[in-house]
Amino acid sequence: MDELNQLPGIGLFSLNGRSAIITGGSKGLGFAMAAALASAGAEIMLVNRKADEGEEAASVLSAQYGTRIISFPADITDQQQTESMAAHAMEVFGKIDILVNSAGINIRGPIDELSLADFSSVMQVNVTGTWLCSKAVVPYMKKNNSGKIVNMASTLGLVGLSNRTPYTSSKGAVVQMTRALGIELAGFNINVNAICPGPFLTDMNKSIAETEEGKKFIVGATAMGRWGELKEIQGAAILLASDASAYMVGSMVTVDGGWTAR
Repeated sequence: MDELNQLPGIGLFSLNGRSAIITGGSKGLGFAMAAALASAGAEIMLVNRKADEGEEAASVLSAQYGTRIISFPADITDQQQTESMAAHAMEVFGKIDILVNSAGINIRGPIDELSLADFSSVMQVNVTGTWLCSKAVVPYMKKNNSGKIVNMASTLGLVGLSNRTPYTSSKGAVVQMTRALGIELAGFNINVNAICPGPFLTDMNKSIAETEEGKKFIVGATAMGRWGELKEIQGAAILLASDASAYMVGSMVTVDGGWTAR
């Protein structure tokens, strides 16, 4: 009981003195998670293909939270660029405490109407990109004997949905990558876990928000009967990036309004 009485309470969720890389951090869920980690005190490097978007997002977050936030343009499907990403973070921050693999794409459609290029592009960004970014930071985290890798999986990595073969395949792969890498790195005090968001009204989903499918098979499938708000991903992000998740390895944290509870 003495040990429990010494718990630091809210300090478990503090990210003061921590540095984070967040891919796809200039918009959507990535931006929301960047704001969450900044609010908890982390210094952040946003990684995006479009330099102007990343710089604008970094400027907004830095002004709002008063912590150092920079932008680094990179294609996460290119190994050389992901290695440069990690090297630059080390140069700026001196260490890499947290990696949030948030960058992702979705291409919908029946399998007979999709091309191999459609399937391959989703797998390349969502799976290969996650693997390459993790590969790039792991040597630094191992050297520091500490780290947090937070992957963005999806409820569609746990359950199926028609007309989503590229996306569900990619997110199922991220789920298994998270489990395998979590086991692999646990001995180095590196926690690898994933967030599985349900239907959040991001730019990626706005095209189907008012469709019959969006209303019936997506929103209608949630216990809460609505799309998730971007701010509702933030608690899970802070949990998995902080000391509060010290005993979590290969976990899938669902934030889905009760979709997978049914």
